[in-house]
Amino acid sequence: MAVDVLIVGAGLSGLMAARTLLDRGHSVHVFDKGRSVGGRLATRRVGDDGLADHGAQFFTVRGATLQRYVDNWRALDLVYIWGTGWSDGSVKRTAGDGHPRYAVRGGMNKLAKHLASDVQVTVDRLVTAVKQTDDGWTLQDSAGESAGGRGLLMTPPMPETLELLSESGVHLQPDDFADLRRIRFGPCLCGIHEIEGDVDLPEPGAMQDFQSDVYWVADNRAKGISGARIITSHANAKFSRQNWDASEADIIRALESAVRPFLKPGAKIAHTQLKMWRYSVPLRTHAQEFLLANGLPPLVFAGDAFGGRGRVEGAFMSGLAAGEAMHKALSSAE
Repeated sequence: MAVDVLIVGAGLSGLMAARTLLDRGHSVHVFDKGRSVGGRLATRRVGDDGLADHGAQFFTVRGATLQRYVDNWRALDLVYIWGTGWSDGSVKRTAGDGHPRYAVRGGMNKLAKHLASDVQVTVDRLVTAVKQTDDGWTLQDSAGESAGGRGLLMTPPMPETLELLSESGVHLQPDDFADLRRIRFGPCLCGIHEIEGDVDLPEPGAMQDFQSDVYWVADNRAKGISGARIITSHANAKFSRQNWDASEADIIRALESAVRPFLKPGAKIAHTQLKMWRYSVPLRTHAQEFLLANGLPPLVFAGDAFGGRGRVEGAFMSGLAAGEAMHKALSSAE
């Protein structure tokens, strides 16, 4: 069955675009290659009693629009303030800038599931082809199924999006293609560490030092989402790029070496899982919050690399703006 808008990517941008379009009276169908909605709002279960946020660790709010949503999420006890800053590992235990760092009850992925609760979403399906039609767009997925829509909204990382469109024979106008091709991402190597014993991380349970190769070490138990002691570590984009093709054992060894200084006497790392985010951090963004393609049926691009903010708030605002842009494009085409 055809819908008004096909959305590729069930991360925060895709879900906020979907909700915006639903509020405007449009039908939507969201597709994602992952096993769950959320994208980098990712939480992994570890053992019987462990949870680890391994993508986005928290989010801040700078604008009134997101703050209104956050106030509602707090009223639902979905979102809470984790802290106002992190130690850099020096004698000064905690450095804050006054902006609350928000976390999500049960892990960041719970927010994505909340937003997707009444949205038509198909997960575990990679979109393999996109085709322009007389009525708009069709897409095919890895299960061999197809879907149609008047509009198409793309939210995956831009290198993946441009590769899909190119392989599908969809040709963007030169200026649009040049703008999207300028977007750049950095990777992130992530460790999920099961700890036997206790740790000594600065309050409220995290260390952030952008001068270090492994710049983030956080205790998911101190954060309030895990019963077991599970530590998340993140390497910066430079280190992750340089070591992307190293052996898994070597990467894990480097991540564990950053965690060990925070173990209390007698504690040990029982096991480490490795997660590799190829497109983790937007390093070069698009100035506008979305891009509406010229010369094609309604086609909108969005994501955390749009609007110049990056991170969670950027993805949120881009999704809202992209949904509105698609609504206007569909309305003008009627």
